[in-house]
Amino acid sequence: MLKLENIDAYYGYIHALKDVSLEIKEGNIVTLLGANGAGKTTILKVISGLMKPQKGGITFGDKSLTGQSPEKIVKFGIVQSPEGRQVFPELTVKENLQIGAYTQKDRKEAAKSLEKVFAYFPRLKEREKQDAGTLSGGEQQMLAIGRALMNKPKLLLLDEPSLGLAPLIVKDIFSIIREINRQGTTVFLVEQNANQALSISHHAYILETGKVIHHGPAQLIRNDPKIKQAYLGGH
Repeated sequence: MLKLENIDAYYGYIHALKDVSLEIKEGNIVTLLGANGAGKTTILKVISGLMKPQKGGITFGDKSLTGQSPEKIVKFGIVQSPEGRQVFPELTVKENLQIGAYTQKDRKEAAKSLEKVFAYFPRLKEREKQDAGTLSGGEQQMLAIGRALMNKPKLLLLDEPSLGLAPLIVKDIFSIIREINRQGTTVFLVEQNANQALSISHHAYILETGKVIHHGPAQLIRNDPKIKQAYLGGH
């Protein structure tokens, strides 16, 4: 579905991504693990067209994404829920979600998307007239994911969806991500909560200082003693 091949990317003189290749197969949840500063968000920026790689290519199905604008990439069906949620605090929950449907010209389709989001997140339905700035952190995260889903993505990019959330809310968020995937959306998940991410993923990549150092089926990675020690707090 999505392929990155030999990607190099720089911030000025800083070599942020070094010969990165990865593949996301249709229907899968793929997790990208790595410490702060490893280059995880840079990979998302490259996929979304917010950053141009100096070397390498990106393909989505039969389309080349290299050099495409972020707007065009969204229209191809790749939508990102950003780190830190970034909801519009003075707009209501419903208005935030409607902004997410800006590429949908058909109002009936947009209304269907809204109902689907409310089915995933009943709490948002209860608070649809409330200003987004008054929601809890977990509810704002649900809203950010819901807003991305309003675009009916083929590939959903999630950047640190569990960041700063209480463990019970994290469990809820991951169970909803799994359900979104079950209903047909491919998911690329960037996470520091390695245990939770690997528990719902099909495949995983590990990034260290801009390089992919390991990848494989998520359950094998989860049970690898070296990876447990480095990323999962195990011995």
